[in-house]
Order: sequence, then structure tokens, then C-alpha cells
Amino acid sequence: VLQELGLSAPSRLDSDSFVALLEKLIGETKFLQNKPPELIPEEDRAGQHVLDRLLPLSEEHGGPLKVRQVHYAPKRGNIIVEYPGSGEGVVSFVGSHLDVVYANASEWERDPFKLIREGDKLWGRGTTDCLGHVALMTTMLEQFVKAGVRPKKTIFVVLIVNEEAGGSDGADDVGVDRLMKEGELETMKGGPVYWVDCADKQPNVGSGGMAQWRLVATGRLGHSGFPAKSTNALELAMAACQFVQRRFYEAFPPHPQQPRYGFGSSSSMKPTRTRVPDGSLNQIPGRCEVEGDIRMVPFYDVHKAVEVVDAAVAELVAERFKQLPTLGPDSHFGADDAGLKVEWLCEPVRGLACDLDSPGFKALAKATEAVVGECKPIADTGTLPLVGDLKEAGYDIQTIGWGVEDAYHADNEFALLSWYEEGFQVLHMLLHELDAL
Repeated sequence: VLQELGLSAPSRLDSDSFVALLEKLIGETKFLQNKPPELIPEEDRAGQHVLDRLLPLSEEHGGPLKVRQVHYAPKRGNIIVEYPGSGEGVVSFVGSHLDVVYANASEWERDPFKLIREGDKLWGRGTTDCLGHVALMTTMLEQFVKAGVRPKKTIFVVLIVNEEAGGSDGADDVGVDRLMKEGELETMKGGPVYWVDCADKQPNVGSGGMAQWRLVATGRLGHSGFPAKSTNALELAMAACQFVQRRFYEAFPPHPQQPRYGFGSSSSMKPTRTRVPDGSLNQIPGRCEVEGDIRMVPFYDVHKAVEVVDAAVAELVAERFKQLPTLGPDSHFGADDAGLKVEWLCEPVRGLACDLDSPGFKALAKATEAVVGECKPIADTGTLPLVGDLKEAGYDIQTIGWGVEDAYHADNEFALLSWYEEGFQVLHMLLHELDAL
């Protein structure tokens, strides 16, 4: 007998089933690492374990679930699951992803590609970000179906690929942004949407906008013993980067809305890696690339940041770098061979400031307080794809997760089983609250 979703539904996570699935997912992580061009994930390897759990419960096998795998590239399938409700409305969960960040096994204390359980701790790449959440959402659906639960509102779950790319276009546009463009997420317009890829058990009510950039400085390759005859592209890149950063921080100081949302960081532009051609130590490089990103609190438009950076670089080039300081009598940037340009490595991603007065947030806050003991929303300038665009389009977007923030993208990544158990209870109560509306 189908029962309406309520407190009689399974309210506790089947931890053994959850851990068994997570073990299979973590076992695939060597092939799920997202570090192009060297490592392109094959998310289907993880997705198959999810499908092994859910397809037997699908309409094709006499169950209630509608299960689809959506590919825009071979071996890289997004998974969409619809659990039809008995009434109107939808509650959607999106964002849990099947790829992981790169893990250098030599830097880990344990094998990153194997789930290792030590008491409450679950070690392995993806335990927090984000295969633990994939396992949680899958186990929740499985438990509800097997218990004969039928929700009043349809439950719509989307497990995505390529989230760790940080932004993609063209042939790499295979994940949630592409799903949106192709109309696969239209169902989510019927109710609140929860992005499930966050940490520390509290609603994450704000996330940052993001743009990735590359500064390319050119000069004249030469012998380090004759610096007056060369233009040092590495020195030019360093000085130009600092000039552009200053312009950025002048344009985007801390915003007065940050304290209300609890942002621990302000908008930032910083280099994260540099590259020069192979050469010897006694060569002055004739080319240098500096790459980095911009992270914006959502009260600023990240597209405006792109304009500020473009303008700063154009100003430097137009004035032949006379605004830049030089170091020593033989350091110079004004020669005809000196050049600078900025390249944008992905489409800018909007930040998100959640609606703190929406029914979706209120239900999440109530469930969190009941299960965890308190609701203390958090915000940061980590970036979630698509959520800002969804908010802009009128969706009620909220974000939540039960990973460990300090373990995100870290060596020796881990999660806590007890936190996922609490997460299951929050999801259960959240659905009950929303069904009552």
C-alpha cells in the first residue's frame, strides 16, 4: 500500500547500503578525475552503480521511478530521476556530481581511490565532494521506493557530470549547463530547487561568481648576462598582474550586504599558476603566461569584473606599460617586442544570494534546526555552476550539503558517516514540510 510521504516514511539512513554504494563509487575515482587535458572523467563508471540501484525500481520494471541517462559526450552521462507525486508541485535536487578533482596519491596518507572506513570517518577522494552526496540521494530514493512511499509532490533528482571543470563551453559543455540549454530542467520550475553539493550541514545561502583568466606577456628572449638587450616577459607578467589586481580591488571593495549573509571572504582576483617555455636558468624568458580566477560576492556582477580587467589590460598596452614599475636600470617594458593580452578561459559564472524569505529556505531551515540542533546559514565565494542563472530566471534556489568543508579539494579527503545520516533525516523532514504546503 502506497503511503503518503510523512514521518512514517523511512527517517533513518540505511547506513550499510549507503556505505556499500559509496565504496563502489570511490573505487572508480581514478577514472573520474577532472583535470583536462590530461584526465577526462568517465562518469558512466560511477553512474552505472547508481543505475544498478535505481533501474530495478523504474517504470520499466514495475516501479514508480522514471530514470534516464542523458549523454552529450561518450561515457559522460547525466542521470535524471523523477519520482512522481500524487499531487501538484515539484521538489528538485540537483548538483551532486559524478566527477572528482585530481588526487596525487603520493601526497595522501591513504589510498585516495579506495574507500577506507575508520569509525565515523570515511576516507577517499569524493567522500565529501561529491560522491557521498550521490550515494545519499540514490539511497534516499531507493529506501523510499522500497518502503512503498508515494510523495505528494514529485521528487526530481539530477546527478550531473563535469562539475569540477569550473566552467565549460563548446565540446566540453556536457553537464548541467547543457541540460539547462536543452530544456531537461524545465520540470524544476514547479517548486523549490536544492543544490546538494555543500558542507558542514548548514544552508549555504550565498556562493560566488567566477571567471577564469590568462594573462599572456611577451618580450625578447635573451641571455641573463645581458638584460639590457632583452625584455623579461616574466617580470612584465608579474608587474601587469599586480596592476590589474589593484584596478579590480578598487572597483569591487567589500559589499555592505556581505555581513547579512555571512560571507567570510570578499571578492578576489588572484593568480594561481604561471608558465614559461622550457629553457635554462640563464635565459631571460620571452613569454610568460599567468593564470588565475576571479571570485565575486553575488551582489556584484561578474561580467562587470571582466570589463574592468579588459579595460586595465587595454590601458597598459595603449600606454606602453609606463604605469608599471621596473626593477633596476636594465629592466624595461617599453620596447616594441613587449606585449600583453588577456584571455578568458570559460564563460563567467554568476554568484548566488538565496532568497531568505522563500518557502524553500524556511522549510530547509526548519528541518536543519530540528535535526542538527541549530540553523546557522553560511556563505562563501566558492562557485556553483548554473545556480545564479537559475535564480536570475526566477527559481527558488537553495543549497545544502553534508560534506566536510575543510576536506573539499584537499589531500586526505574525508567525510563523516554521522553527518550523512543527519542529512538523510533533514531530507526526510524537508520533504514532509514541503508536502504540507
